[in-house]
Amino acid sequence: MITVKSSRDLKLMQEACVISARALKLGGEAVEPGVTTGEIDRIIRKFIESQGATPSFLNYGGFPASACISINDTVIHGIPGQRVIQKGDIVSIDVGAYFNGFHGDNAATFAAGEVSEEAKALMKATEESLYEGIRAAVSGNRIGDIGAAVQRYVEVRGYSVVRQFVGHGVGTNLHEDPSVPNYGTPGRGPRLLPGMTLAIEPMINAGGPDVKILGDGWTTVTTDGRLSAHFEHTVAITADGPVILTRP
Repeated sequence: MITVKSSRDLKLMQEACVISARALKLGGEAVEPGVTTGEIDRIIRKFIESQGATPSFLNYGGFPASACISINDTVIHGIPGQRVIQKGDIVSIDVGAYFNGFHGDNAATFAAGEVSEEAKALMKATEESLYEGIRAAVSGNRIGDIGAAVQRYVEVRGYSVVRQFVGHGVGTNLHEDPSVPNYGTPGRGPRLLPGMTLAIEPMINAGGPDVKILGDGWTTVTTDGRLSAHFEHTVAITADGPVILTRP
C-alpha cells in the first residue's frame, strides 16, 4: 500500500532526511586513499547518533553496519570493514537515518583522489540521470515516467541500468510501496500524488546490467567486473513539483 504523507509528516521526515544527507556528506569527505571503509562507517554512525537519530541500515535484515560502502565494481550493499581505499577507486556510500518516526535515505559515489576518465564519466552520467528521474517525479505522472527518464539518459550514453535492484517508497518504514525502477515505460505504473515520498536511486553500470550477490549475502557486484555508480535522493511529490528532502 502506498502511503501519502501530510504536511506535518513531511516536515518531520525532512529532519530525518537532513541528518541522513549530512551523514553522507561527512562520509564522502572522508573518502581518500589509505582510509578503511570501516573508518568511514564509524564516522557516519557517530554523527547520526550524535543527532539523536538511529542509523536506518544498522541490523536492518541483519546488515552489520550503518552504511553500505561499495567500491568500483561493487554496485550496492558493500559491508564496511578492513578494506583500504586505494587511489583511483570510486566509492559509493548509501546512508539512512531514522528520526522522529521517519527515515531519510540517500547515496552518492565519491572519487578517491584522481580517478580514470571512464570513472568520471560514469559518475557524472549516473548523478545526472538521478536528476532526470527527479524532474519526471511530478504529480500526475506515473512511476514509469521516472524510470524511463533515467534509462533514456544513461543508455544513449552507452551505460546500462541495474534491474535486479530498484528505488522505493520511504517514510515510517525504510522500504515502502511503490517500487521505483530505474527503467520503464512512460505512462505506466502507479500515478504520482502529492504527499508520496520516494527514494529515487539510479544504479548504473559501465558495462552490462547483470549483477551477482557474493557469499556474504549482501555485497552485490557487476558480473563483468566493470565499474558501477550509485546516486540517490529522498524526494517528496508536491503540487508544486518534486522536492528533494535529502539536502545537507
